[in-house]
Amino acid sequence: MFRFGNSEFLYGLLIIPVLVIIFVIGMYWRKRALKRFGELGVISQLMPFVSGVRPVIKFIFLILALTSVIFALADPQFGSRLEKVKREGVEIIIALDVSNSMLAEDIEPNRLERAKRAISKMVDRLNNDKIGLIVFAGDAYVQVPLTTDYSAVKMYMSSINTDIVPRQGTAIGSAIDLAVRSFDEKSDLDKALITISDGEDHEGNAIEAAQEAKDKGITIHTIGMGDPSGAPIPIKEENGTKVYQKNQQGDVVVSKLNEKTLKRIAAQGNGTYIRANNARTGLNELFEEISKMNQKEIESKVYSDYQHRFQYLIALALIFLFADLMVLERKNKRFMKLNLFKIRK
Repeated sequence: MFRFGNSEFLYGLLIIPVLVIIFVIGMYWRKRALKRFGELGVISQLMPFVSGVRPVIKFIFLILALTSVIFALADPQFGSRLEKVKREGVEIIIALDVSNSMLAEDIEPNRLERAKRAISKMVDRLNNDKIGLIVFAGDAYVQVPLTTDYSAVKMYMSSINTDIVPRQGTAIGSAIDLAVRSFDEKSDLDKALITISDGEDHEGNAIEAAQEAKDKGITIHTIGMGDPSGAPIPIKEENGTKVYQKNQQGDVVVSKLNEKTLKRIAAQGNGTYIRANNARTGLNELFEEISKMNQKEIESKVYSDYQHRFQYLIALALIFLFADLMVLERKNKRFMKLNLFKIRK
C-alpha cells in the first residue's frame, strides 16, 4: 500500500515546466546574441572551449535533483503489513425513494434534495457503523454496498437524481426485499433499514416485505417526506421553463404523503415512523434510536506501519547534484587533445 504523507508538496512539480521554458528561452537568446557577431561556425572556432551540450546536461541533472527533492518532501510511504482492527458498530441501509413525486416542493427545496442533505449529515455522525445505500422508484438498485468508507457514500449521494432509476413508480416492497438481501447474512451485527419516501406505494407488497425483514432480525424505520395535503410535481422543459406534471385528463397531479402506509411498514418492522418537514427530517432522531442498538464488533483490515522512503530520494538528489558539479560548462583541454581514432602513420 502506498501513500504520500505530505501530498501538498507535489504542487511543487508545477515549477518544473516553468524552469524548462525559462531555460529554453535563455538558450535561444544566447544563440541569437552570438549570431550578431557573425557566423556560428566561425565563432565556435574562436571559442573552442565553449560547449553547447554541457549546459543542457547540467540543467537536466538539476531538474532531476529538484524533482527528487520535491518527491522527498511529499514523504512517500509504503504500508508494510495488513492489520485487522476490531471496532464496534451496527449495519445500516438507507433506502431512498427517487421517484418523480420526490421532486414535490412541499419541503424546501424539494423532498429528494432535503433527504439527500439529511443523509449526508447523518453520515458525518457515523463512526464505526457500516452503511449502505439503495435507491428505488419502479425498481430498486444498490447504489452503495455496506461499507465504512463514508466519503464514498457522500460522493455517490451527490449524483443521485430521479433519472437514476429508469422505471418510475414507488416499489417500497422491492426496496425492502433488496435491502434484506444486501445485509451480511453471516454477520451477527444488529441491522437497521431506514426507508425515506413519500409513501406512494404502487405495488402493495411493502407490509409483507417488512414482516419478512423483521423475521430476519432487521428493524425497519420509515421517514415520510412531504405533506398530507400534497403538492404538484414540477417538471423542467427543454427551454428551462418549469411546468407541473399532469394526468391524462390534463389535471395537475398532486403528490400527497401517504403516512398510513409508512406507519404500517414501521410498525410491522418494529421500527419508528417520523414525518419530515422544513424544520427537521427525522434522521437525527432515528440515529439516536440506532445508537441504542447493541453495538458489536466489526472486523476491518487496514494497512499499518507505514515506512518512510524519502531517504532514497534525498540520496538520489545528492547524486544528481554531484553529477552536475562534475560536469563543467566548458570543454576540458585534455579530453579535447585525446583522439582514440587517430590513425598512426
